[in-house]
Amino acid sequence: MPGIYIHIPFCKKACYYCDFHFSTSQKNKQEMVDALIKEIQQRKDYLPDKKIQSIYFGGGTPSLLSATQIHSVLNEIQKHFILSENCEITLEANPDDLSISKLKELKNCGINRLSIGVQSFFDEDLKYLNRSHSAKNALESIQIAQQEGFENITIDFIYGFPLLSTKKWKQNIQKALELKIPHISAYSLTTEKGTALHHFISKGKYAALNEETAVKHFRILCKMLKTESFEHYEISNFALPGFYSAHNTSYWQQKNYLGVGPSAHSFNGTSRQWNVANNIQYIKKINTHQPFFEKEQLSEATHYNEYILTSFRTMWGVEKKYLQKKFANFLPLFTKQKEKYLTEKYLTENQTRIVLTEKGKLFADQIASDFFIV
Repeated sequence: MPGIYIHIPFCKKACYYCDFHFSTSQKNKQEMVDALIKEIQQRKDYLPDKKIQSIYFGGGTPSLLSATQIHSVLNEIQKHFILSENCEITLEANPDDLSISKLKELKNCGINRLSIGVQSFFDEDLKYLNRSHSAKNALESIQIAQQEGFENITIDFIYGFPLLSTKKWKQNIQKALELKIPHISAYSLTTEKGTALHHFISKGKYAALNEETAVKHFRILCKMLKTESFEHYEISNFALPGFYSAHNTSYWQQKNYLGVGPSAHSFNGTSRQWNVANNIQYIKKINTHQPFFEKEQLSEATHYNEYILTSFRTMWGVEKKYLQKKFANFLPLFTKQKEKYLTEKYLTENQTRIVLTEKGKLFADQIASDFFIV
């Protein structure tokens, strides 16, 4: 079953590392919500299958929307699509937005999964990243969310930066375990051009990132979570059984999805399209029925490359039967390339699948790119 992604392009402040599309001005927030609703109406026939398994409010900071605004978007989706019985409805939230009253409203709206952007339980780290919340906010937001009946919670961590010592990183992970968080997403800090972090490092204001530190942190994370029965089901994602992200898993398994909002991407099995990454233009084009997205028809090679890239990132890996059925033309090249990585123990193989080893996970994207058709 497909999913629907809703991009909410507003933030209180700009995190130094972020290169997603957002605006710190919220003056067009209601106009944006109205445009989202109109896009849902205009694209109600995009997905061949009308039954939806997941809805994901991402951003940006979706928790800046009021419960009324969130409900209006969900209500419009339900006018045109059928929600599965256990439809996963996720909202990304900053800790400082999650008061008891806000959580009650979100639950009443139908939100049944929270993705809380913790990043760290240390104030100095949050200041380094220019986050809007405090360590106290991070802790309390999780506790009150649990008190209000949210069981399906995921938190985000960032690792691999100079300020984060090994001791602090272990304490972050241990705190998440003590809080009984069932899903953790953890990302190595990267410097993307155009971000404040990239500028600070290039000017010497911040120390350069160290790859060895990131590798060390990643290995600690894997070891600690494995000990507590977490399954490492995607390079950056760990979950207790039954708590995988249905929405993100659909991306990695090449399922169809509709992306709504500025900069949102969509995939229907044969093509991809992406909306204009400008709030004012997006609202104007939606309201005047002008084209608001670009589209790419996927070639067999592009589809194959995407399958390899996403599959190698997961614990399910590349499925042999699917590869033979869908991409028979590329099998000789794939077979030749895999032998090298099997020999070097970056990959492992059984009768049905080929997956990355623990060693291989450190080089997932690089390994996948070596299989690409160019």
